[in-house]
Amino acid sequence: MTASSVYVLDTNVFIEAARRYYAYDIAPAFWQALTEYASSGRVLSIDRVKAELDRGKDELAEWADGQFHQWFASTNDPDVLDAYRQIMIWSQSQSQFTDEAKAEFARADNADAWVVAYAKAKSYVVVTHEKFDPNVRRKIPLSNVCKAFSVSDVDTFQMLRALGVKFG
Repeated sequence: MTASSVYVLDTNVFIEAARRYYAYDIAPAFWQALTEYASSGRVLSIDRVKAELDRGKDELAEWADGQFHQWFASTNDPDVLDAYRQIMIWSQSQSQFTDEAKAEFARADNADAWVVAYAKAKSYVVVTHEKFDPNVRRKIPLSNVCKAFSVSDVDTFQMLRALGVKFG
């Protein structure tokens, strides 16, 4: 991470914040900070994450559609598609993961591999709450994929600190 890192947010960053510690009525400054840093080019997400949020048909989906919609980048880019292909080949070749984990990771409506592919193609940092686990079998965590492809990843709080965000 550098002082000018660009952060690509995973679906769980939005969902955890909205449903738990940064609910709209408790911490509106968090949501304002996301849009402010997005407008300055430091924070974004991808179209596949937007599709996952839209399935919720809730206040978060409304916020994403109304306040953050312009910062969901398209994954329809040759470099992103190439990175996605590499990630899929890697994931399917890993004997560590169960066939069910591989199938879930490869599902067309799962944004996980796309988040890492986008960050890899653009040299950005993934923001996720998933943690690296060398022994996991039933899921392919984003942090494991990031490590395999030398993509930096942080959680929401590390991103906020790196950006210098202060609430209150």
